[in-house]
Amino acid sequence: MKLFPAYKVLAYVVGTLLVALTIGMICKYLFPEGGSIQSFGETLTPIVAVGHGYVYMAYVVAAFILSMRAGWTYTFLGLMLLAGLVPGLIFVVERRVEAKVRAEAPALVG
Repeated sequence: MKLFPAYKVLAYVVGTLLVALTIGMICKYLFPEGGSIQSFGETLTPIVAVGHGYVYMAYVVAAFILSMRAGWTYTFLGLMLLAGLVPGLIFVVERRVEAKVRAEAPALVG
């Protein structure tokens, strides 16, 4: 599998898991103790958190390699990595990354 398609899949999975984690945390901490919604959040949160952590590690590696091969600055790499930690931001940054790859390093698109 080419690097950019792998990065793109990882970005979407990380983003989706982070949104699910945020929803789980809201359910866990903002709803009344002992309720079904709070219980759902309590069950969902640790499962999604572990999944996000593992997938995020793979995302970091893919983002680093893509950034180095494309010759981007460490600042842009930092933005890519930060996007995986802020709910929803990764979807915006992934679009920027795709545009930047297509413009500056089309050989990486695959």
